[in-house]
Amino acid sequence: MSSSEWTCPLPHPMSETVTLSHGAGGKLSADLVDQVFLPAYGNEVLTGKSDSGEFASPEALGRLAITTDSFVVKPLFFPGGDLGSLAVYGTMNDLAVQGAKGLALTAAWIIEEGFSIGELRRLAESVGKAARECGIRILAADTKVIERQRGDGCYLTTSGVGWIRDGIELGVAKVRANDCVLLSGTIAEHGMAVMAFRDHLAFEPPLESDCSALWSMLDVLLQRVPGVRVMRDPTRGGIAASLNEFATATNLCFRIQEESIPIRPQVHRACELLGMDPWVVANEGKVLIVIAKENVDTALQVLRAHPLGRESAVIGYVDETFRGRVVAETRFRTQRVVPMPTGELLPRIC
Repeated sequence: MSSSEWTCPLPHPMSETVTLSHGAGGKLSADLVDQVFLPAYGNEVLTGKSDSGEFASPEALGRLAITTDSFVVKPLFFPGGDLGSLAVYGTMNDLAVQGAKGLALTAAWIIEEGFSIGELRRLAESVGKAARECGIRILAADTKVIERQRGDGCYLTTSGVGWIRDGIELGVAKVRANDCVLLSGTIAEHGMAVMAFRDHLAFEPPLESDCSALWSMLDVLLQRVPGVRVMRDPTRGGIAASLNEFATATNLCFRIQEESIPIRPQVHRACELLGMDPWVVANEGKVLIVIAKENVDTALQVLRAHPLGRESAVIGYVDETFRGRVVAETRFRTQRVVPMPTGELLPRIC
């Protein structure tokens, strides 16, 4: 081989895209951390670059909660959010519906060779902004780079840790017949916003994801309202999946009034145009709440006083008629069974 054919295995340090060398654990890996991630969401724990992080529990009494999730949304940026904010809010919401205040997060990035460092920086900054909004810190992180055309640009895996105060006991085992089902707002916005943006479909008013953090609203609810049985954020599979999970776990019937479910007109039109059932479309800023009937009015007052819960509504109740089933009562006063969603309806939306 002549000297003119020699190539350097290391990319130029000013490269504008991610290379395999950025994931090799050497100087370029360190540069990626120092120049992209630490400025975006660094703190004294991450700056130490240890293999794990420590934190003190906020209370002497209570229980620790932990969750983990992977986010593979496509496109990475969409109206109302992006992969970074989606990962933080989604992980913290999984803790929030268990009654846990988020404390800390870990972030593991899987980045495709050739991905724009500028876009990676935007995503990292979004993670930092969302983490600050949630009042948490990123205490451990990792980065891996994979070959071109094997990663759709970028994936993000997170794990969250939270603290459940003594006195908060939620779970499907607490659900009883005559309990009511609340929904904190309009449905199907995240899934339809991502799908429309990906397929270059325009609606008026524009579709926008409901991607947001739920804890500030649920914290007040849990402090002021007794009788909360169980909560769930209806992400993949939408409210149909979450309600079916409740019905199966409790062996009770969840009877839902179709007309009571709030949905924005433009979202409804988008679902009709694309042949989608809004019940199965993902949400990223809504919560289903099963609560004792006597506490419903107070719960609605609390939820509607918060910006994320202004359109909260009672959408149904629990009974013993069709055990293990979700039954929808239609506008024509007929009934239909709502099945658990099957198949892949909306790929890469969360």
